[in-house]
Amino acid sequence: MSPIVETTHGRLAGTETAGLHAFTGIPYAAPPLPPHRFMPPRPIAAWAGVRAADRFGDNARQILFPFLDPALANDPRHDDNRAFHRGLVTASPYSEDCLSLNVWTPGTAGKRPVMVWLHGGGFASGAGTWGWWTGENLAAAQDVVVVSLNHRLNIFGFLCLDGFAGRAAGYAPNAGMRDIVMALEWVRDNIAAFGGDPANVTIFGQSGGGMKVSALMAMPAARGLFHKAIVQSGPLLRAIPRDRADDVAARMFAHLGIAPGNLAALQTVSQEALLGAFASVREGAIGVPRQFGPVVDGDSLPADPFEPAASPLAAGVPMLIGATTEEVTSLTGFTDPSIFTIAEADLVARVAEACTCTPAVAEAVVAAYRAARPGVAAPRLFIGITSDWRFGHGSTVQAERQATQAPVYAYVLSWQSPVQGGRMGASHNLCLPMVFGRDRAPGVTGEGTAHHALADAMQTAWASFARTGAPAHPGLPAWPRYDATHRQAMRLDAQCRVERDPGAAERLAQGLLPPRL
Repeated sequence: MSPIVETTHGRLAGTETAGLHAFTGIPYAAPPLPPHRFMPPRPIAAWAGVRAADRFGDNARQILFPFLDPALANDPRHDDNRAFHRGLVTASPYSEDCLSLNVWTPGTAGKRPVMVWLHGGGFASGAGTWGWWTGENLAAAQDVVVVSLNHRLNIFGFLCLDGFAGRAAGYAPNAGMRDIVMALEWVRDNIAAFGGDPANVTIFGQSGGGMKVSALMAMPAARGLFHKAIVQSGPLLRAIPRDRADDVAARMFAHLGIAPGNLAALQTVSQEALLGAFASVREGAIGVPRQFGPVVDGDSLPADPFEPAASPLAAGVPMLIGATTEEVTSLTGFTDPSIFTIAEADLVARVAEACTCTPAVAEAVVAAYRAARPGVAAPRLFIGITSDWRFGHGSTVQAERQATQAPVYAYVLSWQSPVQGGRMGASHNLCLPMVFGRDRAPGVTGEGTAHHALADAMQTAWASFARTGAPAHPGLPAWPRYDATHRQAMRLDAQCRVERDPGAAERLAQGLLPPRL
């Protein structure tokens, strides 16, 4: 029996396994159901008696990726993708009533560092309950308190109605980010009862979760609710421009057949119809925050988080940030396996298309990468260029800008996974089993133990950063702070080492490409 914990809203009873306490499905805000759809989160009502916190809450409504869709379980086109992602999704319902969080703690006494996980999925999909990142291993191995949460996603969480008098009717942009802020307020007010230190809270996330971390660093309401930030393959320099957000809303009204500005009608539309509208107006794949994501609204997010400089709201907040070297192999390679067989003659055209640049710019970038990586074949050059454009370069820029006002530690994860014959390399998501438990995602790391030492070193570094503000520990070389002069970063590989300005020529070449939103 886990001890009963007293929170500001009532008592909770969780579960206990091998000395670790888990409290799951804790509501942190009132259900955002009609007539409160698209509105800011509201406080949860207190309850009487002891509430069971022994099962996950519902996940946010979303469109599942095809390889996760049970209806396509027998479709051979997704076999490799399913094998790579096995163990990711756990069984929980999906609904609008999704505002809950989960706590894993080694004990309810004491003042441990608190690590609040923000899941990936590009503001469109995902859940804090999915199997790759539940917090029991990290909490037990590192003596920290781990929190994960669900919040509104896609059209439910990131529809901006400011262009249609939404504020006057009680609607507010960035509802999904406002949800996260309310969850962090819950952590501030309650985590001490779970053995956590409310004065030592680290927010961390990967992919879209890293972007959420980046956005929170520029949100006035979030200031002071966390003290450190970790961004894994998820830089966010710029938010969605207001004109794009207004265009999205207009096209949503058109798709639904609702008169523009008829806000009351949005409360009666079915969830399925809204997901259909989301699918119809987004650009690119699910998970790419081109249409739905944080908007600069002058209120919850006054300015772009890291453009043209780091938000002054993030001054003094230490940051750990980095990316992998072959991010796109798992993001693009399953839907377009031709990236693994690109011919030399087609490389410039493929880069121009993928990076939305002119052929002349693509040619210059390809030439720079060829010079820096002699003998590397066209497919690996394409993977390197597009991975850096989507994640690596933005991480470097964000590190450089935050380093002017806080300690920053940078990394490059380049350990080459043996899965799929080695073609995946250091793919997107590789950092997840390294941090949350080394055997969490065998489809990503392989079934063997070759990655175990690195995983242990990374998990300890992340916990050390949460504990002290620096990722240093005896299992790694001395890890210096990042700055724009020396640009020292930790190369995380079978043999970890510090490098000065890793990929310097490639970094300069990336500056030729248009910025990616």
